Amino acid sequence: MKNLVSKLFLFVLLVLIAVSAAGCSAAATPVASTEQAAVMLQRGGPGGSSTFASVAPTHKDLAYAELSAAQKLDLYLPTTGTGPFPVVVMVHGGGFMFGDKADGGGLTGVDTLLAAGYAVASINYRLSGEAQYPAQIFDTKAAVRFLRANAAEYNLNPEKFGAWGASAGGNLVSLLGTTCGVAELEGAELGNADQSSCVQAVVDWFGPIDFLKMQAQLTEAGCSASTDEASSPESKLMGAAIQTIPEKVALTNPMNYISADDAPFFIENGTADCNIPPVQNKNLAEALSAAIGAEKVTYVSLEGAGHGGSQFETAENLKLVVDFLEKYLK
Repeated sequence: MKNLVSKLFLFVLLVLIAVSAAGCSAAATPVASTEQAAVMLQRGGPGGSSTFASVAPTHKDLAYAELSAAQKLDLYLPTTGTGPFPVVVMVHGGGFMFGDKADGGGLTGVDTLLAAGYAVASINYRLSGEAQYPAQIFDTKAAVRFLRANAAEYNLNPEKFGAWGASAGGNLVSLLGTTCGVAELEGAELGNADQSSCVQAVVDWFGPIDFLKMQAQLTEAGCSASTDEASSPESKLMGAAIQTIPEKVALTNPMNYISADDAPFFIENGTADCNIPPVQNKNLAEALSAAIGAEKVTYVSLEGAGHGGSQFETAENLKLVVDFLEKYLK
């Protein structure tokens, strides 16, 4: 409890400092309440991962679109090898409310990917305090299109793109993997509309999949749940209590777009996750297996693990992820 309070205090202090530095800029991040900061920690924000990268980005704050100051990415390139390098787009968590490309909220493994010969693009996207869904998937796809359009400049392989996300980021990368060619979720007006936003492999760490079933599933699992409330991260993302707008919420569910030509998936959760019901990830894995073939879907459920944490960050677990990527991106 003391550790959580310390993290909350530190996070709120950092946000206050950041907003003060940003002055009156329209792009400044809203100050978080203690309750919102707690949600961020629970949903894979800072504190969900002990490390992100030990090196600075090769290219920092690349603007992949011009509508918002949030639409930037950091690109890390391997220091060995000649390229062109396969790319892993990393999408942070934070309940769609918080998080940043620099800390990769809920993610880890940049060093591991670089050592294995992958370029890593860690992206920011518009958070729910700035824009409602589908802005977040528009931004994620725009980032992919930007990287493809500039692949020659940055020594990237445009045919070998993977995506890895945690928590909220897990939802967005799952959508990337199942909505290739879905015009209503493309956001083509953000730029590089002539480029594909498809990816060739997806790593989903404990992402929310079916918002409308989360509260019932968490309650059944013995967890407290308020995801249907108007104040929940999911409802904030959608602009209303999710159960009141089921047709709009359906656009966030990757399972509604599954088809036989979807990307291969690596899906992982903890059995003790009381933020995102583990059954959500299991159901996604089963639906994908039926559509694209079980051999293209890896589902791992870490016994006793919660919503992120040290069990996801072990060398052994990161090797599982890299081995999966090697199969489809090398």
